This record gives sequence, C-alpha cells and structure tokens, in this order.
Amino acid sequence: MAVQNPYTAPKANVSGAETFGEVKVFSAGGRIGRVRYIGYTVGLTMLIAAAIGAIAGVAGTAGGQSAILPVTIIGYGLIIIVQVLLSIQRAHDFNTTGWLAILAFIPLVNLLFWLIPGTDGENRFGLKPPPNGVGAVLLAFILPLIFVIGIVAAIAIPAYQDYVERAKAAQGQQ
Repeated sequence: MAVQNPYTAPKANVSGAETFGEVKVFSAGGRIGRVRYIGYTVGLTMLIAAAIGAIAGVAGTAGGQSAILPVTIIGYGLIIIVQVLLSIQRAHDFNTTGWLAILAFIPLVNLLFWLIPGTDGENRFGLKPPPNGVGAVLLAFILPLIFVIGIVAAIAIPAYQDYVERAKAAQGQQ
C-alpha cells in the first residue's frame, strides 16, 4: 500500500477559481464572447481599412493608379480572413461548428453572432472565454455608435446645407 505524503499540495481545485481560455484573435480555434466579437470585428475592420487607405495612398503617389488596386485587394482579403476567423470562434462559443461562420456573408443574418449567448462553462471547443475588460466593453459600445453617428451625419449634413441654400435664396428674394 502506498503511503500518501501529508505535505503534498492538494490536487483538487480547492480555491474555487474558474479557469478561462486564452483569447487568440488570429486563430480558428478557441472561443470568443459576444462583447469581444463585436469590438474586435468592428475595431480590426476599421484599423485594417485605415491601414489599407494609408498604404494605397502611398502606393498611388509612388507607383500611380495601377499600384492601388493590388493593395486594396490584399487589404480586403485580410479583412475577410479576420472576420471569418472571429466568426468561427464566436460559433464555437455557442457550441456549434465553425462552418456556421459562412452565415457572416449574408447581410443581417450575421447579427445572430451578436445576439446568441455563449455556452456557460467549458464546451467541446475549449474553456470559457475570459471576462471582458473595460477596454473590450468600451470598444464594443463605442464603435457601433460611431457608425450610427456617421449615418446620421451623412443624412443631416446635406439636409442642413440644402436648408441654408434655401434660406439664402429666400433672403435674396425679399
């Protein structure tokens, strides 16, 4: 009979601490929660698009118009790859296959990834994603707000300019 050492560390999870999976943005494995998915998809898309614009601008001035198209194609390909990888991880979070990420290409159906809650605890695709930090929550709430403000501005600014022109024309007629 084996003698158990009374001074060894316990092998059971006595602390009650929950273990979380690692967030890997550029991987098809693992899980990502809703808030991080929203923040990362919107934030990385804007970041990559800004980089595409800057590189295409430099390439356009250095190499002419023919240099802009390859840079743009490569950039949009990178955006699509990042979106698919994040959608696969999000599908894994609600315990379904990553092939569901194909739905991300259908307009408005991809909002399912924003609405379906993840699996509590560990599932067949890995440990539970870590809790969201302040940065992830701010990113997830501020970036869609920027899109809404942009849409409102795109509608309001031309309407205001038209109003100003009509007001000036009415003043000139009096």
